[in-house]
Amino acid sequence: MDCVEEEVDFNWEEYLEETGATAAPHTSFRHVELSLQSSFQPGMKLEVANKGSLDTYWVATIITTCGQLLLLRYCGYGDDRKADFWCDVMTAELHPVGWCAQNHKTLQPPEDNVYLRAAIKEKYSDWTEFLVKELTGSRTAPANLLEGPLRGKNTVDLIVVGCILEVRDAVEPTVYWAARVQRNVGGRLCLRYVGLNDPGYDMWMFYLDTRLRPLGWAKENNLSMKPPTDQCHLRSSSEWTEALDEATAEALKSPLPLEVFKDHADLHTHSFRAGMKLEMVSPVEPFHICPVSVTKVYNEYYFQIRVDDLTVEATPTFVVCHAESPGILPVQWCLKNGVGLERPQGFESQDFDWADYLKHTGAEAAPDVCFPNASQSRGFCKDMWLEAVNPLQPSELCVARITQVKGRLLWLRLEGLTKPLPDCIMDVESMNIFPVGWCEANGYPLTHLLKTVCLPQKKIAVVQPEKQLAPSQPPDAPLNLCSSITTDTGLVNGKYCCSQLFINHRCFSGPYLNKGRIAELPKAVGPGKCAVVLKEILTMLINSAYKPGRVLRELQMVEDPQWNCQEETLKAKYKGKSYRSTMRIVRTADQVSEFCRRVCERLQCCPNLFGPTIVSDKCPENCFSQTKTKYTYYKKRKVGRPSLGESAQDGDMTKPARRRKKRKAIFVQKKRRTSIVGYHTTESPQDSDYYYDDEDEDFEEWGSEASSSSPREESSAHSYKDVPRRGRPPRRAALQRRATHPGPETSDRSSPRRTTRSVSFSQNQTAKNTNTKSESFEEEDRLVLERNPLEWSVSDVVDFITSTDCASLAKIFQEQDIDGQALLLLTLPTVQECMDLKLGPAIKLCHQIERVKVAFYSQFAN
Repeated sequence: MDCVEEEVDFNWEEYLEETGATAAPHTSFRHVELSLQSSFQPGMKLEVANKGSLDTYWVATIITTCGQLLLLRYCGYGDDRKADFWCDVMTAELHPVGWCAQNHKTLQPPEDNVYLRAAIKEKYSDWTEFLVKELTGSRTAPANLLEGPLRGKNTVDLIVVGCILEVRDAVEPTVYWAARVQRNVGGRLCLRYVGLNDPGYDMWMFYLDTRLRPLGWAKENNLSMKPPTDQCHLRSSSEWTEALDEATAEALKSPLPLEVFKDHADLHTHSFRAGMKLEMVSPVEPFHICPVSVTKVYNEYYFQIRVDDLTVEATPTFVVCHAESPGILPVQWCLKNGVGLERPQGFESQDFDWADYLKHTGAEAAPDVCFPNASQSRGFCKDMWLEAVNPLQPSELCVARITQVKGRLLWLRLEGLTKPLPDCIMDVESMNIFPVGWCEANGYPLTHLLKTVCLPQKKIAVVQPEKQLAPSQPPDAPLNLCSSITTDTGLVNGKYCCSQLFINHRCFSGPYLNKGRIAELPKAVGPGKCAVVLKEILTMLINSAYKPGRVLRELQMVEDPQWNCQEETLKAKYKGKSYRSTMRIVRTADQVSEFCRRVCERLQCCPNLFGPTIVSDKCPENCFSQTKTKYTYYKKRKVGRPSLGESAQDGDMTKPARRRKKRKAIFVQKKRRTSIVGYHTTESPQDSDYYYDDEDEDFEEWGSEASSSSPREESSAHSYKDVPRRGRPPRRAALQRRATHPGPETSDRSSPRRTTRSVSFSQNQTAKNTNTKSESFEEEDRLVLERNPLEWSVSDVVDFITSTDCASLAKIFQEQDIDGQALLLLTLPTVQECMDLKLGPAIKLCHQIERVKVAFYSQFAN
């Protein structure tokens, strides 16, 4: 089935929502935060073309950055921010300082900026004197970031495939060799040493790794350029040299910008001495912590560590470390944190004790002063989720859960591996861990959980009847196919197994379900485990509803204390919102028929719409000829419990339907419709949704099939118009406006809940005169602007954002001085990066910005 294919794809947002799990905060991944920063830095100077004055330029300072947008301030304003302006690096005419002098262009303040000219002339005799003082000691924006193929790119994007870097040797810290970038995944680089062609020797490093340096670094610092120690034997000396010369010549043609290394951390000096012992996460198998020894000190920055192994035939394992190397810990750290310490191979005592071990080896413990940051956790907590590199397969990134946090170490359980691994241990500063969604954002495959939502359904083989029933079988033949199901009898047996449940398309679908969608459903579902078959068919019905959230709420009311039930989570999506609800579903076959009848009764549809009974030509309930209104009223007298539309007196049908019962909450991300005076929208009357909450409900919704010609419905609808609602002035104003200007669909859209929250948005007159066949297709809001957004001030932008469902973000626009021009330049990547928003809120905000852009192009672009 289609749903099976949908569920196979892993989605972080849905998974976290379903499980109630928490993602590790993005701010905990410092290396990722740095990789998202712009290549331009606040304080850089550049030359900007003056508007309206040909071939004249003036110097400006970068105040802040937002992706490819720069907030600039003309030199001469000092700390006065009133004239700050945004520009797009990709479209504005920007040049590095000195460009005008080289190209014989004029540097002068804008002619129309009287204030700036007067402020400079008060203190200086001419522009040149001012510029000499202003530019002395300043830093210009790099020319390659303002023009050419690297124009406007972020730091990470400056590293392209084929770039050459120098990589420090894994064993000798004073030895470097050139490596070529094979792939760049969000700053995580796949590197291959120059001179090697075998992908098997590729290595993965984050671009901020201290082992990486620009080409020429070794020569400038009097270090050696030698082939990597472990692969040196693969080529002759002359072949290595020839490959290096070719790579160097290639790199000189298109050198890697030095801005790539602007965020590289400077190494601090260490205090280790040869012979000291400490604890360290095993460099070979990072699943445990073991004792190690300092065997060599190279200089004040680097020292060598060997994993302790007292056996005679042991092959030593050496690692080059520095003061901030991840995973090095002081002696007794494991004991203090309740973590097991791996006993050294060859050590006779079964119970490892550091005092005995130090005495046995005649060594000293490294003092705590050598470990300045041994306790920081950077905000990570147990049971948070993230994405992590498989230590045994560096090219693979997996879904990972934090099983424990001790000091600066994380224990991660990697999910989805074909061969499970023990919890791997990583440092909080490791560059092999990434926030949730990092792989998706960078287009890299993520190894996710093997267990999917549809796995139980696959095991019991819930199928459509066309693939199981023989063509010659009569439709009214008894169906008892439990014995033919090839599943584990411990899971499915006669008691918990039900036969096929039929969906009778010709039966009356009620006010909530769309008859057209019902007709597209399979004729039957099952056989199989009762709860699974019922969940499957209920999910189909929910997705066939005009308002899935409303149907979910109704289904929650289907309960009976005598039923043998299990709780199942049902979900649906509608207009970009996710609905979830927990429902009790019967488990035994003898209760399935009654359960189906109760569900149909609750949905006010024919009792035979779905269930164990198949309806061929004519329904026993004679539901084919009934309209929604008449059928519902007739059924209210026939069934034993009142439905939504039934009032206290059966004969009084002019009273509005009311329900005074508190319900369980259905969790839904609600899109609000808000506005302020000055912005007008055109929307159809169907464009507002129910607000499902825990308050009392005073509405009745009949769906798009309801007859608008019924006098009883019209009178009921008009009786709603002036109903006061405490605490909702916008709601009341909208009702008054609707009462003053009634439309032809008033009788169909008269629910007191069903209205927009706007007091200034106007209804789309065209939509009012159109008979809408179904509520499931609704028009998006379309703005009608009174003023060109290019002329909006910062306060105008803030007012507009406040009027939308992104009002909580208005403060960011105020703080970053985003005016109308800057607003029109914003895109999803720049919004995510500069406003530090997650994908969901960023998409919502961009939706509002897109509305302004559409209105701008339709009203003012010409």
